[in-house]
Amino acid sequence: MKNLFILLIGSFILLLPITCYPQLPPPKNGNTYVIAHRGAHEGIPENSLPAYQKAIDLGCDFVEIDIRTTRDKQFVSVHNSSINAYVDGKSGNVKDMRLAELKALDIGKKISGEWQNTRIPTFEEILKLCQNKIGIYLDLKDAAPEALLPLIRKYNMEENIVWFIWGDDDENISKVRQNCPNCFLMPDPGKESNLNAVLAKYQPKVVASGMKNCSLSFCKTVHEQEAIVFVDESKDNLEDLKLEWTKMIEWGIDGIQTDKPKALISFLKNLN
Repeated sequence: MKNLFILLIGSFILLLPITCYPQLPPPKNGNTYVIAHRGAHEGIPENSLPAYQKAIDLGCDFVEIDIRTTRDKQFVSVHNSSINAYVDGKSGNVKDMRLAELKALDIGKKISGEWQNTRIPTFEEILKLCQNKIGIYLDLKDAAPEALLPLIRKYNMEENIVWFIWGDDDENISKVRQNCPNCFLMPDPGKESNLNAVLAKYQPKVVASGMKNCSLSFCKTVHEQEAIVFVDESKDNLEDLKLEWTKMIEWGIDGIQTDKPKALISFLKNLN
């Protein structure tokens, strides 16, 4: 009778619905995620398909992209609100320009002749390039989350994107949460004094920060909530960066956003 009872209980458990929680894939380079800021753009136009492809070739875990909306409601990756810094003799705000106007711009010529005819990429072009190859660190500059999701679902990238949104941006955080429960929200609380409130309100699995606001206690608080920390580096010189990367590792930072992904990967391999 006892064995029959155990068998019935076991069968009942097998019939219960299983709740699956999305998880990020493990880092490719040891224990730390490498996030290529604006792609691997040393000598390559930033926020361009070649910069994102280079990050893939290097073995980075994520590319950071900046999404803006054009006048005709298309989505492109441009960091600045205007195109002034990317092309000579041209000016204008991304939001005031149509996609065709932006696509006519050569953002590579100013870098070098090697990259002449490089164009501003659309969000869909980036998704197509990154699918099944690398994750996306999505910096929501000027775009409605619910408008991006159909494209994200088209390429099955819901669980391969972390959404950088400021911790006090309740509107956009709510839109992501309501429209994509499996998406990874990554709020940045700003000052450490805001951290507990952001963790309590959103229960994120990933938290963003910069070195000016991060600390050992910041990381400890996030890890106690079973979340991970992605942090922007703050130095430019490689030797200074190595010291900063060492501190990041000591603090337990889980992902580093860097302008020097090749050097960071080499650094992590030497640690391992």
